[in-house]
Amino acid sequence: MNRQAIRRSFDRAAPRYDTAAALQRQVCELLLATLPDLAPANILDAGCGTGHALGLLGRRWPAARVVAADFAPGMLRVAGRRHPLVCADIEALPFAAAGFDLYWSSLAFQWCEPVRAVAEAARVLAPGGTLAVSSLGPGTLAELNAAFAGIDEHDHVLSFAAPATLAQACATAGLGDIGIEQRRLCLRHADLPTLLRGLKVIGANQISRPRRPGLLGRQAWRAIEARYEARRDDAGLPATYEVVLCTARKAIS
Repeated sequence: MNRQAIRRSFDRAAPRYDTAAALQRQVCELLLATLPDLAPANILDAGCGTGHALGLLGRRWPAARVVAADFAPGMLRVAGRRHPLVCADIEALPFAAAGFDLYWSSLAFQWCEPVRAVAEAARVLAPGGTLAVSSLGPGTLAELNAAFAGIDEHDHVLSFAAPATLAQACATAGLGDIGIEQRRLCLRHADLPTLLRGLKVIGANQISRPRRPGLLGRQAWRAIEARYEARRDDAGLPATYEVVLCTARKAIS
């Protein structure tokens, strides 16, 4: 993925991000529930976005120092100043080694190269420290993928790595006690344009290459909408997200 394009997309999305971030809030709660009893003194929220997890982390560990990092300046402006904020790419963190007891990152790793991101996480974790990461798996937006299938030779929907890729990245970085859980969350939308607008609002409208150089025609859009409408139920149009929850621990040397 083009990381500069992703940064620009999230920077533009920041002012309206929280209006469409229901998935992000649900996933934060799921990730927090996976963690055992801990007593971290220093926590890093890597890829903090607008800072929703900062409140959750602060309430669970009120005595901890929480540092937030995100590579989109607009996200940090929305996150506020209750915690130290650092504009940084989680693939190249500007922190000294072994400085954090808990490395937290919710729904940021799908925009990263897992091996580099986990290696940085392992570097900044103190011995005995815990990693807690949520990401998205390849089953995400399966309905949208199916609606666009065969329309042309270009990519139109994001693709995500398998959960095993994240587990292997943890092992490569020397982390142990690796745990992977998969959950499927299904959100409902009034129609396809509403779904697509929501993805754009949260900055998730970047796709892998090659990207279509122009707009789809009216006939193609009618076909896509008809395919998606066939999936409608009483609650609306479903959009499924395969959520990957990963925990690991850095050995005490």
